[in-house]
Amino acid sequence: MAQTSDYAPGMPTWAELSTPDLEASKRFYSALFGWSYLTVAAESLGDYEMCTLGGTQGPQIASMQAMADDTLPPSWTCFFRTADVAATVSAVRSAGGRALTDPVQVAQMGRLAMFADPEGASFAVWQPYEYKGAEATGEPATMCWVELACRDIEQARSFYRAVFNWRAVDHRHNVPAYTVFKLVDEAVAGMIRIEDSWPAHQTPHWIPYFAVADCDASAALAADFGARIHVSPSDIPPGRIAAMTDPVGARLVIITLAGHHE
Repeated sequence: MAQTSDYAPGMPTWAELSTPDLEASKRFYSALFGWSYLTVAAESLGDYEMCTLGGTQGPQIASMQAMADDTLPPSWTCFFRTADVAATVSAVRSAGGRALTDPVQVAQMGRLAMFADPEGASFAVWQPYEYKGAEATGEPATMCWVELACRDIEQARSFYRAVFNWRAVDHRHNVPAYTVFKLVDEAVAGMIRIEDSWPAHQTPHWIPYFAVADCDASAALAADFGARIHVSPSDIPPGRIAAMTDPVGARLVIITLAGHHE
């Protein structure tokens, strides 16, 4: 398993599910990914579930929390590493985004804050103290990629360059066109335009990709456990993907990375 010990500022570091039905979400992801759960109490956040691999003592790779506001849609929030939460707050505001929360201290683990970019896509940042982020990545049942869907590509390029110092590289030969965000030469995230052919209610958003050993089998299993499959298993250059909303309505993508088929 790919163990991870540190992340450079600007890299995706974590994903957290906000769900209106914590027990239903735990059952679904346990069935789909084999996750176990460890309840953690944090005075600033309340109780939340740490998602682990190989039992409760295994690597911690994501988290879940019951939604405090049931008027908001269920969602996965993608977190990015920052060296300074306060500086990121200033950068987001200067670039046209807005803070959704004040910076929050999570015991001795680190600090976080949540934001919306100029089109309203929400994301979060994590400034680590004792806790660096996901302890495993890129292997089955772990997050391996994050992607922004938006309408104004140029605005997003400018915003995330200002906030994370990302360099946008367009892959115009792809259909549809695709943008890869890089830190120096390392790809850290992707971006795709929301086209007119997408559902009218589609709003700009970040979405996590989770690696699986067999995309077709995992998509079928997800559907059996209540997910809605929006993009059936399909081949793209990095591997084979399926896009879905889980039983509570949160978006995610699963992918069997090229060269990782069983």
